[in-house]
Amino acid sequence: MISFYEINSILADDRQETVESLAVRANRITRQYFGRTISLYAPIYLSNYCENQCVYCGFNCSREINRKKLTQNEMTAEMSCVAVSGIQNALLLTGDSTAHTPLSYLKVAVETAKKYFQSISLEVYPMEVEEYSELFISGVDGVTVYQETYDRANYLKLHISGKKRDYDYRYSACERIAKSGIRYISMGVLLGLSDIPEDVYELFNHLEWMEKNYPAVEYSISFPRILPVPGTHFKPHPVSDIMLIKLICLARILFPRVGINLSTRENAELRDYAIELGVTRISAASKTSVGGYTGVSKDSLQFDVKDNRSVGEIISMLKAREFDPLLTDWRRIENGP
Repeated sequence: MISFYEINSILADDRQETVESLAVRANRITRQYFGRTISLYAPIYLSNYCENQCVYCGFNCSREINRKKLTQNEMTAEMSCVAVSGIQNALLLTGDSTAHTPLSYLKVAVETAKKYFQSISLEVYPMEVEEYSELFISGVDGVTVYQETYDRANYLKLHISGKKRDYDYRYSACERIAKSGIRYISMGVLLGLSDIPEDVYELFNHLEWMEKNYPAVEYSISFPRILPVPGTHFKPHPVSDIMLIKLICLARILFPRVGINLSTRENAELRDYAIELGVTRISAASKTSVGGYTGVSKDSLQFDVKDNRSVGEIISMLKAREFDPLLTDWRRIENGP
């Protein structure tokens, strides 16, 4: 792993020749390892109930918002609506609430999703190895878990109460996921919470350690930029487009085989540019509210969507630029212990 000082120096250098050099290297490596394929996925929000008080999050338990969790019939409606678009990779999300979305609820959601999707991933609260194993056997292929920030002192300031305040338990979630048999782990930081070079350096070290100790797992990383949430006083550090592009390029150069995700929280122009440099997986036609695809609820978005193109429009864009859009790169098999 390169040093923190090297990462800091690269990220601080906005000269055109530096950015172009990173872009050329990242493009070459991406084409070498991934060709011109881009995987598509859709997030499906199951619940926005949360037991944590995180100052930057719209689902913060102290906020007075409309809370909702989908019934099984509503799950079916949401999932069938997404499946009609052709996408076969689903990311199921909840707030952090074991009371409202316990393991049993998640297993029902996964069993329902198996009727519509080839690959199912979760972005939920951290769990124990045995719980992840149960979800794996139910049909979960992957789990997304962001540390949010690796600055331990700032982490405590940002996470005022709730189980998420336990930095070490969240940090060790990736290892517990790997031990459970789950095949795919997505890691990341929320850009804007803390000093970017320090966060990225620690993320890269965490990822490198996971790759070394659990080489059978497939990994990806994300760099979502946190934005102010209406009704909160938190003001994130601004993160420029150039900074985000350099992070994507640097990640690709250091981790040639790792997937890089980019969600619809970024605008269409930036996403179209980033797929040339290192991004291998993008969301499409996302709804970030519980029941957003069927209109059950349009309130309490986790974040605003900036790329509102349909799945068909995303596919057309990719084909016009000679990319191969992958609606799924998994074949459904029954997971076993």
